[in-house]
Amino acid sequence: MKATLVIMAAGMGSRYGGEKQTDGIGPHGEAIMEYSVYDAVRAGFHKIVFIIKPGMEPTIRALCGDRIETMHTPQGEPVEVAYAVQDFSSIPAFYTIPPERKKPFGTVHAALCARDVVQEPFAIINADDYYGVSAYETILQKLLTLKPTGEGAMVGYRLKNTVSDNGTVSRGVCQLDSGSLRKVKETLKIKKYPDGRITDTENPAQEVPLDPESVVSMNFWGFTPWIFEEMEAYFHTFLRELAPEEQKAECLLPVLVDRLITAGRLDVAVLHTDAVWFGVTYQEDRPVVEQALKALHENGTYPPSLKG
Repeated sequence: MKATLVIMAAGMGSRYGGEKQTDGIGPHGEAIMEYSVYDAVRAGFHKIVFIIKPGMEPTIRALCGDRIETMHTPQGEPVEVAYAVQDFSSIPAFYTIPPERKKPFGTVHAALCARDVVQEPFAIINADDYYGVSAYETILQKLLTLKPTGEGAMVGYRLKNTVSDNGTVSRGVCQLDSGSLRKVKETLKIKKYPDGRITDTENPAQEVPLDPESVVSMNFWGFTPWIFEEMEAYFHTFLRELAPEEQKAECLLPVLVDRLITAGRLDVAVLHTDAVWFGVTYQEDRPVVEQALKALHENGTYPPSLKG
């Protein structure tokens, strides 16, 4: 059985202030997604799907897409590449898009845009997060054993290792039971203080302390194509309940997963890895990531350049 890696690269990067999905942060101008591709292919993923904004395909092809078409899995199979555009053309006819709305409709909508090019078990990730070498090996092994329906997987990371010193971040804070996900709460304003405290600051008048050791979702999910039916149903419900004037609300994967678990329709295995996560939410995060990537090249985790 084969597996696909889906990379969500259509976000706007508003807090970063630029196109962080394609920003060259590695020592030879590598974007973070290039490390994801490299790690996925050497783990054994046979296809890479990029979810992109309209007009973005030439940029991705030049960055790494054309090069991926020359790559092979450890078993010698050629790696396939596909592109899916996240735009408003895929919004169902019953919903009228507010004229002022520019923001995409979130990660559920993004994943649905790739439905036509994903027919096998797949992992889905953010383009601007570095997930670590072993994370891809771990989730691939699980993907190949998932039942056709009703099962999924998530790579979990410790909250303390995923926060930024430079502002608030959004994370799916998880509750686990015997290795399975029991609840995931999308928490939108997580703040780290200099003394190490981490709190949910959604209500500034009453911040909620969070356990730094909590497991969080970093949008590294594993599913079978069955999930697209559930995504479509939830996305339609989301749009029907959306206020007509709403311009920024997003339909999010962790919320969908939580609903399916609560309804008894999905069992999600939480996979643990010693891989280190890092990413860029703000421009101020960039120097830390640059140094981390440089060190990974120097210690032999990656070749001197991923550019070939």
